[in-house]
Amino acid sequence: MMDLPLIWAVLIAVAVMMYVLLDGFDLGVGILTAFADSERERSVMTGSIEPVWDGNETWLVLGGGGLFAAFPLAYAILMPAFYLPVLFMLAALIFRGVAFEFRHKAVRQSTKYFWNSAFAGGSLAAALSQGIILGAFVQGVTVDGRAYAGNGFDWLTPFTLMTGASVVIGYVLLGACWLILKTEGATQEGARKWARRALFGVAVSMGMVSLATLSIDPRVTARWGVTMASIDFSKFAVLAPIPVIAAGLVVWLWRDTAPGVTGKPDWRPILLAAGIFLTGYIGLAISLFPYNVPFEKTVWETAARDNALGLMLAGAAIMLPVILIYTAYVYKLFWGKVKPGEGYHA
Repeated sequence: MMDLPLIWAVLIAVAVMMYVLLDGFDLGVGILTAFADSERERSVMTGSIEPVWDGNETWLVLGGGGLFAAFPLAYAILMPAFYLPVLFMLAALIFRGVAFEFRHKAVRQSTKYFWNSAFAGGSLAAALSQGIILGAFVQGVTVDGRAYAGNGFDWLTPFTLMTGASVVIGYVLLGACWLILKTEGATQEGARKWARRALFGVAVSMGMVSLATLSIDPRVTARWGVTMASIDFSKFAVLAPIPVIAAGLVVWLWRDTAPGVTGKPDWRPILLAAGIFLTGYIGLAISLFPYNVPFEKTVWETAARDNALGLMLAGAAIMLPVILIYTAYVYKLFWGKVKPGEGYHA
């Protein structure tokens, strides 16, 4: 018999990861537009994400909707805990979307400056909110029976501010690597510089967040077999390849983004950056599983009834391949470099 709660937990985890990777790079590009050297360069940067940025947010809807439908108890506990950062994130995404459209229509310099700033600021605010939500989720929430028992600001801690800043830096890395893929000349060289700066920040952030996560709950420490005083090698050896792979990807990406580098494929940095994110995500999943309300409720305790999960799984089996095929088609259709006033070129 299929373990439907586990299957849905994996599906939602995949949807969230897809959102982080896809919308992460266009949020990163949005942040980087604040540092563009000219309006011409800013237009190239926004042009690189214009065909795909709306579709990237599909995965956020899938992840949030999936949590509501498949794990209603988890949704009922987590949403009151994260009302403020979630509302702030949604407002930032809406404002960013409006700014993206209006910046093209602005005529006066002051109006264009306002909408350009709104687009970059909305991207930064959305990324920061998502990082804070992640940190608040990892540190856990106060639960009394089947309800959230904390206050409206439990999410605001030094740990969540650290994870918020870490996600911003990570999105900048994804955005810079995307620009390496999609642009040429001075814009591409500038993207390489930003990628190296962000990569250094990502490496430091991953180390700090990993150490802080180990101190949150004894069950996380027990899972990895690592404490501040000792290491259980029988447990740590099994999971050690994950941080080792992450370190290897960081070194590889550092070499690929060196100034003036030639002979390296432009598509590789974005894949390496995605790999770094994926190792961190897998490590986080290992630390928290089987809880989807850390460290109070498991996926089985919060799941909907099996008949509802089975019916939704039948629908997901049809819709997920459609979404994946459409996403792949759009990215293939708009593959190639973006040039000012010339659109997309393979």
